[in-house]
Amino acid sequence: MTSFRSNKSELVTSKEQLIAVLADGSKPKDQWGVGTEHEKFAYRTSDFTALPYGGPNGIQAFLNGLTRFGWEGVYEGDSIIALSQKGKGSVSLEPGGQVELSGAPLDSVHQTCTEVTDHLKQVKTVGDELGIGMLGLGFTPNWRREDIHWMPKGRYKIMREYMPKVGNLGIDMMTRTCTVQVNLDYSSEADMVKKLRVSLALQPLATALWANSPFKEGKPNGFLSYRGNIWRDTDPNRTGMIPFAFEDGMGFERYVDYILDVPMYFVYRDGFIDASGQSFRDFLEGQLPAYPGQLPTVADWEDHMSTAFPEVRVKSYIELRGADSGPWASLCALPAFWIGVLYDSVSLDAAADIIKDWTAEDRAKLRDDVLTLALKAKVRGRSLQDIALQMLDLSRAGLRRRARLDAAGMDETGFLVPLQEIASSGITPAERMLASYRGAWQGDVTKAYAEFSY
Repeated sequence: MTSFRSNKSELVTSKEQLIAVLADGSKPKDQWGVGTEHEKFAYRTSDFTALPYGGPNGIQAFLNGLTRFGWEGVYEGDSIIALSQKGKGSVSLEPGGQVELSGAPLDSVHQTCTEVTDHLKQVKTVGDELGIGMLGLGFTPNWRREDIHWMPKGRYKIMREYMPKVGNLGIDMMTRTCTVQVNLDYSSEADMVKKLRVSLALQPLATALWANSPFKEGKPNGFLSYRGNIWRDTDPNRTGMIPFAFEDGMGFERYVDYILDVPMYFVYRDGFIDASGQSFRDFLEGQLPAYPGQLPTVADWEDHMSTAFPEVRVKSYIELRGADSGPWASLCALPAFWIGVLYDSVSLDAAADIIKDWTAEDRAKLRDDVLTLALKAKVRGRSLQDIALQMLDLSRAGLRRRARLDAAGMDETGFLVPLQEIASSGITPAERMLASYRGAWQGDVTKAYAEFSY
């Protein structure tokens, strides 16, 4: 199949070009990498309030401060809205000013964890000078919608206006949530499908192990992962457990068909053109109402793929999206856990065996149940805590067989230690926070800033 990825400006004249973007992501095993992304809330240390974009200690000043470490500004108009550095990934802004590190594709968990550590050191250096802190939770514990400042990005303006038309919590998703995600490779169409199915079915396990968002506007919100709950009422056309992935005939083309049916947000041409709610299929025919008579480019397709938000997303790699953001150790644990399962054929086969009899109803119910029950949820009569312990054994064995060693000769299994503690106790970070709230914090959720800031 011809590769179209090298020329993103090429016009799309066939569905095969769309499929090729996914097919061209296939890599031999010796070229598989790992990319880790994580978001955190930027706040004023003096009063735990959200940062505005401008001003002497706002987001703009913070991004400019990071340029001393070799980052170069990315601008939309006159506004700095991201940072990039060759071989270092990027630093970008979520709609409410959450700061995201999109890590570079690296070889090992050791490397991606070093990357996270270096980034957090840089963030703290600049933040300490400006009176800015960074909070690692899945949902802001005390801010209201009206307390948050929107970032000056055209894409977000379109999404902000569209979200209330399709769900009740999309604005909260944009402004009041933070996540940690890992991006992993596949070797072929069949390998993509197998990894997608296993990671989709087990994404509720990640939601449980990383559950870290039990507060809303100063009080318990009734959930252990409120961030996970928000995705249930954001936009049903682009979220969820995509049950078609488990059906016969699943492959690159079937995923492309799904993305084609996801309503568009925008087209980018020297600025953002609002195409919200319109069809990419019409765009392929030159009949997009927002941009009549024009055909999409490969870059337009890649932009559109990034506007679907299922629990696991396929681009030219697989993106696992089910975890709340959290403490430093949890940011390194996520890539370790999934690499140990998905990059080792023995562990992947064993994981596939665990989930093979789960129905679409089982998977959907588990996703709902973990939001309040976490590891106490059950699937087919088996507790998720029991499954977590088994999956950690599989991951640990896979990491041992991988044998990626650091300078001290240690493999990657050490990054699983915090997960083992959670799984063994059955108590999630959210449940520990709720206990602190009722005890030592005496009902003051701002105490979370001391415990969960980087």
